[in-house]
Amino acid sequence: MGGLPKKKHERGAAVNYISRNSAKKKLQLSLADFRRLCILKGIYPHEPKHKKKANKGSTAQRTFYLVKDIKFLLHEPIVNKFREYKVFVRRLRKAFGKAEWNSVDRLKDNKPAYKLDHIVKERYPTFIDALRDLDDALSMCFLFATFPRTGKCHVQTIQLCRRLTVEFMNFVIASRSLRKVFLSIKGIYYQAEILGQLITWIVPYTFAHDHPTDVDYRVMATFTEFFTTLLGFVNFRLYQNLNLLYPPKLENMPEEKELKQDDEEMYAMDSECYMEKLAALSASLTRVVSSNEEDDVLDEFPVEGENAELIGEQQKKQQELDKQKKLFEGLKFFLNREVPRESLAFVIRCFGGKVSWEKSLCLGANYTVTDETITHQIVDRPSLDKQFVNRYYIQPQWVFDCVNCKALLPVEDYFLGVTLPPHLSPFVEEKDGDYIPPEKLKLLGIQKGENMCENETESEEEDENDQEESNEEDDDDMDETEKQDEERLKNMEAQKVKGNKLNVKVTTGTVKMENKAQAREREEAEEKRLAIMMMKKREKSLYRKIMFGKKRKVRETTKLAAKRKAYDDTIKAEKKKNKKIKSQ
Repeated sequence: MGGLPKKKHERGAAVNYISRNSAKKKLQLSLADFRRLCILKGIYPHEPKHKKKANKGSTAQRTFYLVKDIKFLLHEPIVNKFREYKVFVRRLRKAFGKAEWNSVDRLKDNKPAYKLDHIVKERYPTFIDALRDLDDALSMCFLFATFPRTGKCHVQTIQLCRRLTVEFMNFVIASRSLRKVFLSIKGIYYQAEILGQLITWIVPYTFAHDHPTDVDYRVMATFTEFFTTLLGFVNFRLYQNLNLLYPPKLENMPEEKELKQDDEEMYAMDSECYMEKLAALSASLTRVVSSNEEDDVLDEFPVEGENAELIGEQQKKQQELDKQKKLFEGLKFFLNREVPRESLAFVIRCFGGKVSWEKSLCLGANYTVTDETITHQIVDRPSLDKQFVNRYYIQPQWVFDCVNCKALLPVEDYFLGVTLPPHLSPFVEEKDGDYIPPEKLKLLGIQKGENMCENETESEEEDENDQEESNEEDDDDMDETEKQDEERLKNMEAQKVKGNKLNVKVTTGTVKMENKAQAREREEAEEKRLAIMMMKKREKSLYRKIMFGKKRKVRETTKLAAKRKAYDDTIKAEKKKNKKIKSQ
């Protein structure tokens, strides 16, 4: 015998989903604590397919969670800590009201605290999982590190984010793992390759910060609380992989020697001097790692067939990568005070270059502007009063473009006061049929070989001149032939009027051979048309969509190419005008 029939709303979506208010009551938490717990545990709302069924027939707007997720939260030890903290706040308020200062001190000493270590291990079982999810953590920590010291965020959180992000940057310098940089409106995008994983994050520009009013900083602070714990674990493991000490030790300075050993740990965590030293990104780590990398040589084994080709390609890629890592080796940079110091120092040191700045700006300056061995001075102003003969004065974009191009670009395009070439995004990869701007083609040519690019540009200019000259000659020839034809027709008409016989001959026709290529194309077109006719209705509509997308892509590329041609034509016309004016 079958069981009793189930009542309405006792199976399906009604049982699998639970509303937010019901979940709060089940966990006995306030809305703020419930939100905080869900963020820390990585549990988010779900939209049911049948919202009315999940809502038990009601059409009211509600936020739904999966029941299994809420059951998972029931056994979380942090929930008890939230309750203990509520009791602590209530007791502290009562002690303040009664002016029982001994009780206040005792309660503050026994303030309940919790750790998120077990949650990090629970959400990321392996280290690679943590690396794959590091993008948001880095972006959030870099954002909080730029916040001013206002009442919106805790000072300790800002300092912790600053320390962790600079330590991560220090690792990227040490491992030479930076691959791409892009200056956008939002901030500076970086991409590093760590243990085979591509990690992309954004760093905001260091402008004066104004806190927006429509942002909930409590939610952001909760995310940051988890992300700082995650980043701390990741930094420790990354430093361990390179056999580096974590956290990085401070260099001995005369002011620090007076500190007691007991205070060293707190000093390293919270001191302003320590933050400045980390921002300087000392070059000691890069020297250690570069020496280790040079000693490691891979064993080679004889391989045949397809594997040999694959290994050959991998070796070629590895050689290109090694070359890119040493892009700025042997170059010595000096940064003027108006350029973005930290981002430039980070990028230059990631590729083996030496960098310094004015000592009054920040700690970590290794040499002064008068050093004669400086090869490049980065300046972001139209002119400079005092200049040295044996160095290049370039704009900051040169460094970032060289990194994306994987080669040292010609410095003439980046001199002071020169209009800079467009800063193209390295994250955009054009496919077949896409419009590729000429600047990108030039960079691709430089990647293959600098001389080749110069030859290409020269040949392009020569081809354009030849085309213009040939077009002019063709026009002249066409005019002459047209005139001759007109004269011949006039003579024939005059002879016809006079009654003379026209000098016209009838000759036998010659057999023309059919072009096989054209015939084959016609056959293929006919077969394609018949195949489309034989398609089902659904397949035909899908095929039409694909073809429509391809045609739209072609239209877009032709439109962009036409725009670019019009732009180039206007520039050429302006140049010609200027030349004429100068000659006059």
